[in-house]
Amino acid sequence: MIKQFLTWRSFAILFGLAIVAISFYYINGITKEMEVAEKEKVKTTIDGIKYLNQLENNSDANFATSIVAQNKTIPIIIVSDDGNNIYINLDSNQVQKDSTFVDKKIKEYKALKQYFVSDFGYGRSTIYYGNSAMLERLKYYPLMQIAIITVFISIVIIAIFNAQRSLQNQVWVGMSKETAHQMGTPLSSIVGWLELLKDNEENRESVEEMEKDVQRLKLVADRFSKIGSTPILEEENLVPRLQNMVDYMQLRAPKKVQITFDSNGAEEACYLLSGPLFDWVIENLIRNALDAMEGAGKIHINMTNTTRQIVIDVCDTGKGMPKTSYKKVFNPGYSTKQRGWGLGLSLAKRIINVYHNGQIFVKNSEIGKGTTFRIILTR
Repeated sequence: MIKQFLTWRSFAILFGLAIVAISFYYINGITKEMEVAEKEKVKTTIDGIKYLNQLENNSDANFATSIVAQNKTIPIIIVSDDGNNIYINLDSNQVQKDSTFVDKKIKEYKALKQYFVSDFGYGRSTIYYGNSAMLERLKYYPLMQIAIITVFISIVIIAIFNAQRSLQNQVWVGMSKETAHQMGTPLSSIVGWLELLKDNEENRESVEEMEKDVQRLKLVADRFSKIGSTPILEEENLVPRLQNMVDYMQLRAPKKVQITFDSNGAEEACYLLSGPLFDWVIENLIRNALDAMEGAGKIHINMTNTTRQIVIDVCDTGKGMPKTSYKKVFNPGYSTKQRGWGLGLSLAKRIINVYHNGQIFVKNSEIGKGTTFRIILTR
């Protein structure tokens, strides 16, 4: 599915770049042709002005006058050697409003190297010329096209990404609810068998422990049933909640694994949360740490409570992971276990980010030394 998304994204980008390249090449060719044509038009206009200056009477001036008058689009400034402006074809309103407008245009055309020198019969003069409004718009057209295509490609990529993510969410929610439904029947049966075992006094201690696990299974089923629906958040103290989770997991961890919790002196750290879902996140992190340590090591949960946020670090002495996996571990379907489905951390991230207004990420990890996951809950 991810490969398909990358293929579509790559196709959209390449298609957009191909359109931009072809358009840029085509428009660039037209622009150069127009520049040459406008320069020729400037020269023709100058020839018309020269001819008018050389006439002794106006009897033959009609043709030259019409040539000069036809130029209404290309700005031209003719400056004689003594600095006087012989001819100005600019916006008359701008010239009247700004006394420095002509000088600014001369500097602009000079910087663009759009000028040449010609002899009008009474001395050499410099002809400065600019581009027509149409040519200026044409020069910016490729940039506009690039911007439009970039927006188009971005919209396509976002749409594909959202479609893929929506489909993934539907799959995970469906699987979660189906798991909760399937667990209901055997749990009811186990509860019935436990009631029968209670009749024998010798089984009391074992039954009590089994009942704890049954209650845990019911909690797990409840967690799965809540995926996809908005949970009810209640203000709870995280200190006893984390301690209870550590105590519960310690009893079920290998003997050579030590699980500890440090609240750094805080007796209370209240936050709006869904208890069952939050417990699931912590339990998932601890179980992943247990898998990474392969039967021996330490898991330490460190909590820091401030006015604005609660920071929880889950550290283990497991096998660690490379930096390239820091973000991948939260992707649905990504797992380093041979039999893993890659759902745990994906759902954990959804629970923390979406439901609890927090963040969960890999703070640091080192191959052979361990990993630290960090949860930040912002008030």
